[in-house]
Amino acid sequence: MKTIKFLLFGLLIISSLSITAQDNTFEVEVTGEGEPILLFPGFACTGEVWEATVAELSKDYQCHVFTFAGFGDVPAIEKPWLPKIKEGVVNYISEKELDNAVLVGHSLGGALALWMVADGNSYKELIIVDALPSTGALMMPDFKSEYMVYDSPYNKQLLAMNDTDFEAMVQQMANSMTKEQSNQERIKDWMIQADRETYVYGYTDLLKLDLREDLANINTPVTILAATEPYGLEMAKSTYDQQYKALTEYTIEFANGSSHFIMYDQPQWFIENLKNALND
Repeated sequence: MKTIKFLLFGLLIISSLSITAQDNTFEVEVTGEGEPILLFPGFACTGEVWEATVAELSKDYQCHVFTFAGFGDVPAIEKPWLPKIKEGVVNYISEKELDNAVLVGHSLGGALALWMVADGNSYKELIIVDALPSTGALMMPDFKSEYMVYDSPYNKQLLAMNDTDFEAMVQQMANSMTKEQSNQERIKDWMIQADRETYVYGYTDLLKLDLREDLANINTPVTILAATEPYGLEMAKSTYDQQYKALTEYTIEFANGSSHFIMYDQPQWFIENLKNALND
């Protein structure tokens, strides 16, 4: 009887701990019990970006938190990076029988989730955090997907950039993505830690991705949590209206005054609206 009690106690301890699994395209940490939620971070970020989110959601859900290849401590993979990431995540969902999971994606992670759902895969719900179906079209008025190639002068410049200049560049980027300096430093450090070729070629993959017309294929419920900065609420509304016009139905909430990392700039607003989306 004592042996059985010790075994049961051991199983309870194991079930309460985080479990980390490794695939060649990502590392995933599983925390909590309940319905599955997959959380995809933004470009160059690690799964740590979801730390506060998981602390709340893991009370009621099983959270699968991803860090993609080439970021954090996860070894890099050969290009094309983003298609391989997508294939790896879809395989993971199939192997773990998570077909009815909720997908939550920030920035790149949101674009990845949109791509998975637009391809016809069926999930319970999709929650997009400040992400667009075509990042390239936002940045380039005459954007065409075929313009995005690995062998470009800009990519060569980034690959050849010395560490000091690269740090100065990503520091400026991080400063525009969130308000508090400590969070800016965290984002900057993730960018510096990233494998340089993944940073360069992976971002090319993201810019090349254009899902605007493919949104018409999506039947999964979609909620978008969007930032308004740096250009204000009206510009943000216009951008989202244009980019998501092929999506038949979705709910969108704007975090007024927040920069790109809403979970950092407005953590209480973010958790409340995330939970509202899950409950709806």
